[in-house]
Amino acid sequence: MAGNNSVNDVFFPRPVSYRVIIVEILVIIFLCINMLLIVIFVKKECFHTSARYILFFVTLLSDSVLLLMSDILFILTHFEIAMPVWLCITISVVVLLYFIVTPVTLTAMTLERYVAICMPLRHGQLCSTRSTMYCILIIHGVSSGPCIIILSMFFASASLNFYKQFMICTVDAFTLYRWQDHVRSAVYQFYFLIMGITIAYSYVQIMKVAKAASGEKKKLTHKGLKTVILHAFQLLLCLIQLWCPFIEIAVFQIDFSLILNVRYFNYIMFNIAPRCLSPLIYGLRDENFFLALKNLIPPPHNPEKDKQKRMDVLMYG
Repeated sequence: MAGNNSVNDVFFPRPVSYRVIIVEILVIIFLCINMLLIVIFVKKECFHTSARYILFFVTLLSDSVLLLMSDILFILTHFEIAMPVWLCITISVVVLLYFIVTPVTLTAMTLERYVAICMPLRHGQLCSTRSTMYCILIIHGVSSGPCIIILSMFFASASLNFYKQFMICTVDAFTLYRWQDHVRSAVYQFYFLIMGITIAYSYVQIMKVAKAASGEKKKLTHKGLKTVILHAFQLLLCLIQLWCPFIEIAVFQIDFSLILNVRYFNYIMFNIAPRCLSPLIYGLRDENFFLALKNLIPPPHNPEKDKQKRMDVLMYG
């Protein structure tokens, strides 16, 4: 991806296509929804002491950052705008980190549901606010692993002259050799294998409790099962994104003209779509968040009702 072009040659204007417009509309909608839910979390102190809401807040921030940064890279790539390598490295660090933060946080949220349903007596101790803060630090530490490995391979392979060049920034630009791509794929698949096993184990254990439960507890347990299934589906979409480069290589060998369509479809389905599921899972399904959302939105203006209120004030003081 890197080139030897000068600063004057790094911009190649292209017309705005319908694809860019569709992506921007989707990104703006999802970012607005995320920002609304973030505002609700910040305003309602009752959410600040619940582990699952704190972790949900982390996923909202992570998804918003990743949507914003990947959208910037999408626009720059579409219009073929090159940038200094050091700036591309900075942006890629954020993208690589938060690409993993969301699925790792989803796994932590699944474990929280497992503890709440299967170990209710220890839930207050294991999922306290202090423990959740430590969990967030662990999540970011674990999520930084692939980023460190990918950039370490790049720094060990790239020459000093490479850092002085301009490039059209993509995360794939840091894969200089084929073996680096294999290592990156192996690391990501190892991570998602561990997360998949964790979610599957939690689902099986919650299922056992659901069969033995009755009454109100059975209802809550089934709701927890649905949440775990949605987390698993979200994790699956993130996992499929790792296979996209292999799909694109196969398509490239068959028909080069289809590669742009395939990349566009992959970006919509496996980059943007998984980031919109967190608001749907907790923001709209959760009763507490839904009530807070209703209270945040003012009721519709009713002129007749307002007129009656003014009349009552004038008559009765």
